[in-house]
Amino acid sequence: MSVFSGSKVWLFVLLFPFLSIGQAVEPNSQIKYPQFKFQGLFQARYLNGLTKDIDAVSGQHHVDDNAVESTFDIKRMRVGVEAALGERFDLFVLANLAEFKTDPKNKVLENAFARYIFNKNFGIIVGQFRPAFGIEELNPADILKSFDYSNQYTEFGNNGWASFQIGASVFGDFKLGAVPVTYAVSAVNGNGRDQVSDKDNGKQYSSRLGFELNKKHNIVFGLNGGIGEVFKSKVFAVGLDLAADFKLADKLLLQTQIEAKQGTNHYLYYSLPADARTTNLNQYQMRGIYFLPNLRYEIRYQKLTAIEFSCRYEYFDKSFKIDSNARQTFTPMTGLEFGKGYTGRIEIGMQLDNYKRNIANTTAYDNNLFIMQFQGRFF
Repeated sequence: MSVFSGSKVWLFVLLFPFLSIGQAVEPNSQIKYPQFKFQGLFQARYLNGLTKDIDAVSGQHHVDDNAVESTFDIKRMRVGVEAALGERFDLFVLANLAEFKTDPKNKVLENAFARYIFNKNFGIIVGQFRPAFGIEELNPADILKSFDYSNQYTEFGNNGWASFQIGASVFGDFKLGAVPVTYAVSAVNGNGRDQVSDKDNGKQYSSRLGFELNKKHNIVFGLNGGIGEVFKSKVFAVGLDLAADFKLADKLLLQTQIEAKQGTNHYLYYSLPADARTTNLNQYQMRGIYFLPNLRYEIRYQKLTAIEFSCRYEYFDKSFKIDSNARQTFTPMTGLEFGKGYTGRIEIGMQLDNYKRNIANTTAYDNNLFIMQFQGRFF
């Protein structure tokens, strides 16, 4: 099936539920709508570069001795609202005010979508949202088991598969025999958030299946895949992920995540001058894998809820076929949780980057960074 034939199928999928929307009955007519739920997230950091001549925030190497090696930084100041317009109909808005510290164009507005849930097996999202394409896409930044998202999440977001995209998605769950399965199928423009329109007529189609293999240990295996068209060239992305929790003692829990992805790096390809790249887009492919173990000890002493120790290892190469320069990143972290659901959180740790080869005056340079981060959230 061609991408254009797929567009027709998607149009039918999106319109079909509304043909029977009159059959959806509000089960509880006593509740008055709309209802509002507000949320917020504040994350501030102190960054201290342990490698000379590298900016603490950007990782940019300088040969002119002008690097800013230590700084305080506001990473996120998110405010959001969820408006329930009915028993099954919701609107979501999320903005990150910290983006005003630089050029806010195409940055500030993060989530802006409507969701209608027909039943537990089928729902639809339309607007700007994060399409399901892995473990990280399912988790907000405030409950991550590390300081931030992985390098591969960022690059796959640049390529339209992850992070905030504009489009539509259908989702739900079903049972495959005795195995519970969640699914999501998305169609997006693929050129990021807060855009006036698509950059071309091509769209990117992605899907995810999550299999709950063991409820006791929260073992979930994920399959992710996507195809699309960018400037009339075919692109793809695939991924596998696995998450599992193991209770080692009464208050001691080991939480693990592993995720691997590969795909076309059209973002890199079209960012290069025409005379500096080959004519074959498929030669520019990215791939990576990370493993994130998190040891959580629940103290529950006064305001202190838990202490956590994690160390994410990641291998990522944004162009492994041409001009390969693989990046390995270790992120050891200690975290203190206060209140419920990371209402308050203090994290201390490091980010250790090692490249296959260092390139002067770029971000592709070995770097050791000390991080202290404070978080406060309400929901």
